[in-house]
Amino acid sequence: MDSSEGIDLAHRHEPDAQAAPGTARVAVPEAVVALIVVALGIFTIVDSHRITVPLSANVVGPRVFPYAVGVALVLSGLAVLVGALRGQRAEPEAGEDVDTDARTDWLTLAKVVGAFAVHVAVVDTLGWALAATALFGGVAWALGATWWRALLLGLALGFVIEGVFVTGLGVSLPAGIFSGVRFLDG
Repeated sequence: MDSSEGIDLAHRHEPDAQAAPGTARVAVPEAVVALIVVALGIFTIVDSHRITVPLSANVVGPRVFPYAVGVALVLSGLAVLVGALRGQRAEPEAGEDVDTDARTDWLTLAKVVGAFAVHVAVVDTLGWALAATALFGGVAWALGATWWRALLLGLALGFVIEGVFVTGLGVSLPAGIFSGVRFLDG
């Protein structure tokens, strides 16, 4: 490992060794993911402009964080895209205890997707805090947590995060059935 750069050059995955010099093949899956990340960053930047800035907002305002995330997504996506166009491919992670030959756990994946679907379906009617309870609790349960602990933790996270957004940042999240509650309805 080259300590001056902080990058492990021994594990860097270079273009296919069998390719002729100067004809590195494009890493198509990595390029597709990079383009999706760039598109998501552009969408985030453009859509952040629609956030209403209250007159009471200070210098930072509620648009700064989404802009920063959007710019970070675009830059990181472009960096991966350049590498993919040069033929650099991602290598399986060797440092983690991951079985790359294991089959996909479709039941767990279905539970996670279901939790997300419930979140999207109820966020406007029940409010963000309860929808977040379904999302956080559902995903934790899908990944092996005890269901009632997962729901309690999800409930606490949902209310804390909504409170921080409403009172700390001045950003309104859907209040749903808590409409009119000062702490939750900004």
